[in-house]
Amino acid sequence: MRAAEHATGTDRPKPYSGYFHREVPTADPELTNTGPVTPMGEYMRRFWQPVCLSTELAELPKSIRILSEDLVAYRDRAGTVGVLHRHCSHRGTSLEYGIIAERGLRCCYHGWLFNADGSILDTPGEPSTSRLKEAFRHGAYPAREHEGLVFIYMGPPQEQPVFVTYDTSDVPGNELIPFSIAHPCNWLQIHENHKDPIHSVFLYVQMGNNQLPRVWGELPVLDFRETDGGAAMVYISNRRKDDETIWVRNQQSHLPNFVKIAGIFDLGCEERYFMRAGMEWWTVPNDDTHSTVFGWRHFNEEVDPHHEGQPELIGVESCDHVAGRTHTNPYETQQRTPGDWEVLVSQRPVAIHALEHLGTTDTGVVMFQKLLRAAVREENPEAWPARRFNSNKPLATHVQDTVLKIPVRQGTVDREVLRNFGAAVTDAVIQSAHLSASDRRVRIENCVFRERETLAGQ
Repeated sequence: MRAAEHATGTDRPKPYSGYFHREVPTADPELTNTGPVTPMGEYMRRFWQPVCLSTELAELPKSIRILSEDLVAYRDRAGTVGVLHRHCSHRGTSLEYGIIAERGLRCCYHGWLFNADGSILDTPGEPSTSRLKEAFRHGAYPAREHEGLVFIYMGPPQEQPVFVTYDTSDVPGNELIPFSIAHPCNWLQIHENHKDPIHSVFLYVQMGNNQLPRVWGELPVLDFRETDGGAAMVYISNRRKDDETIWVRNQQSHLPNFVKIAGIFDLGCEERYFMRAGMEWWTVPNDDTHSTVFGWRHFNEEVDPHHEGQPELIGVESCDHVAGRTHTNPYETQQRTPGDWEVLVSQRPVAIHALEHLGTTDTGVVMFQKLLRAAVREENPEAWPARRFNSNKPLATHVQDTVLKIPVRQGTVDREVLRNFGAAVTDAVIQSAHLSASDRRVRIENCVFRERETLAGQ
């Protein structure tokens, strides 16, 4: 009884209370389990998901595990990319040992030849009169390549959505370089990290890492909004770079597992009205305790004007941004200068939400979980691809950075100035989403300019 009373918190917390915190609850299956027939797994399967880089499909097949399914990806000699169930339909041999043919992938065991659509093209050990190859199909998923990534659709064939592209790829001179980073943990704790912008303040600056410029260590004024009918959300991070300059940063997450990340380098003090994405990625579950981040780094004169990026570092298990490369360091280095990879993986293979004690800085995490549950429970049809993706037109996004000269004014509450200015910038970005890229930029720049003039006149 005494242990129970202490554990329920009926009196003030006691020191050295480890005895009362030994039991670890189970993880949240609704949001963390992604295998076949699970609610989250079925939701994720309605979207096109990246599964590897195009460069990984060369002379040999590649075994992959996606959403707890064992698959094999390959490029045949005609250049067609296929993704098949890994085990041969004949005797179960893994097709990762298969032989790439002019058309399809041939099993090494008995020579059966599988096409990218799952049809069996050849069963060489069978009599010429055999109709075995017409009797069934091998498991296969539609696959396509885009900007160096291979995507597949794993949901019901009759519900296959259009393949969606996003507007930030239309920035003049933009180059997308693909990358992948494996994480031995559940997908959700990785993806939730993007709804927690405050962590960069402490992890990368104030805790002594100094892995980001000092301005990242200034506590921002935060706000969060649902967008796209509850199918996405945006965070608004407002801070001062100095007494003369305001920096508004917007980052957008799309359900279930896609995020657009704003500029990742120090923006200096150059004024920028509407600077687009520096990076974007999908957090794809391999299974419930392993995930891979697939994405692109953006390179153009807008997001990397001082050429601080390092394209040569970007690829399989490598990227040039801080959070993606520390997992290859020695253990002592990881302890001394941990990054996102370390803090996410160390939360346990599957984070236990029931043990978390959330505060005001976790508003974005709470909002994301709420949106995700509504989608998985089919309470919000707008969050499903059948409603969202019905056009080949690039989807408008709200990721951006704005940096403007707006001095601190005596007699004003600067946090309110920051919050109001960030809200005005975000309003302009969201309300102009229906316009063409050029018209949208003009609309946003005009709105932001007017808001600055209003603040300057106060």
